[in-house]
Amino acid sequence: MVTYETGQTAPDIPLPTQDRAVTVVAPPGDGPGYWAGAPSAVLADGVFYLAYRLRRPVGHGRGYAVMIASSVDGEQFTPLQRINRDDFPAESLERPALVRTPDGRWRLYVSCATPGSPHWWVDVLEADTPDGFDPATRRTVLPGDRATAVKDPVVVWHDGQWHLWASCHLLDDPAATDRMDSRYATSPDGMSWTWRGTALAPRAGAWDARGVRIASVVVGSDGGTFAYYDGRANAAENWSERTGLAVGTFERFEPVGDGPAAVSPHGGALRYVSAVALPGGGYRLYYEQARADGSHELRTEVYPPR
Repeated sequence: MVTYETGQTAPDIPLPTQDRAVTVVAPPGDGPGYWAGAPSAVLADGVFYLAYRLRRPVGHGRGYAVMIASSVDGEQFTPLQRINRDDFPAESLERPALVRTPDGRWRLYVSCATPGSPHWWVDVLEADTPDGFDPATRRTVLPGDRATAVKDPVVVWHDGQWHLWASCHLLDDPAATDRMDSRYATSPDGMSWTWRGTALAPRAGAWDARGVRIASVVVGSDGGTFAYYDGRANAAENWSERTGLAVGTFERFEPVGDGPAAVSPHGGALRYVSAVALPGGGYRLYYEQARADGSHELRTEVYPPR
């Protein structure tokens, strides 16, 4: 069982820890605003593939690149491709989603910030190999609209169709565009999406009252479905989200417990958990965590420990 700080318990779901994790990618600089993280991981043919975002502080480049890398052991990664923000008409790039299609091709869903605006949209790139993405072929699949910014997709192929959970930011109040919920969509081809509703919503008065963002969805070996999500209580915690757990169905998840399930020991972010099921059982987790100096690094660990 997982025991929360509040003393409540939940089913035995793998959680980030501090004693067995290793750093996969160090931040691109020291201090607040320098981040390596927002990972999306895939295990294919015995090789781990990882897409992640590199970021500098606001005013110094923000999300300036998405990296694709590979590893045999899941810890020591070799860069395969760098995709630059300047290849998109975007002010910043955020969390990507890397997926392998049933026919063996690769897709990279990229979160893009509209210049001079709190609006976000999502483009997709396709390639035969995970190092062959060409931004010139990008296609917008989640445009958002005047009232909603869409970013940070989680994309899963399951039971013959595509499933997606995206972070949606409300733009009706210019002073509160950090508010977010997670919405669910389906697609026959991973390109044309139909929204099905809100999968996870903030809870008034709770640690996740200001916003929630589904970071990873896992169908367990027992058939149960759970999600890792990022949450924050107020606007001041923007960029310092902590990890929570939720259980339910693809259409609707309910948070477990009254507090976060995993937090950074340095009082900052622990977010964007990407869980990869391992062939022999268990999971490898990738996530972004704050360092003592306020920068963020990309970490990994195996559950259960080996």
